[in-house]
Amino acid sequence: MTIRPIVRFPDRRLAMPARPVTAFDDSLRELAADLLDTMRAAPGIGITAPHIGVPLRVVVLELDAKDGPKTYVNPAIEWASPEMIMHREGSVSMPGVNDEVQRHARVRISYHDLDGNIQTEESEALRAVCHQHEIDQLDGMFWIQRLSRLKRERLVKKFEKMSRSS
Repeated sequence: MTIRPIVRFPDRRLAMPARPVTAFDDSLRELAADLLDTMRAAPGIGITAPHIGVPLRVVVLELDAKDGPKTYVNPAIEWASPEMIMHREGSVSMPGVNDEVQRHARVRISYHDLDGNIQTEESEALRAVCHQHEIDQLDGMFWIQRLSRLKRERLVKKFEKMSRSS
């Protein structure tokens, strides 16, 4: 298990769709373990393989210690509720800035576990927001693209200013 360097905004790799995982082997388990270590070190509650420069459809979430971490391989949203919620989001690739994003209140996703078995999961609130946020990232949509142009430009300027001063 290794903490890997995180790809920082505005790296072009964050805008590229990730490829589906086809091999459910030890290298996939190693990638998932590295993602977990990297996410915890960031710190964050969710991370995708593209965040560390690996263009594969792998997500690790750890929303609380009680439930522990969970890995989602090739996740896809199967259903989304018509009800929407606002939630403050950010990214390990753009630390120090966040903003309110509108998302579906509940979703059902399908995904593979690390052994390649197909699973489904229904989620709401924070977990639903995280599923949508990370699946967007796997599709090459960085979270700030969900903001208005004005909010996005303001956030990018703030991040650039913070990056210069650190």
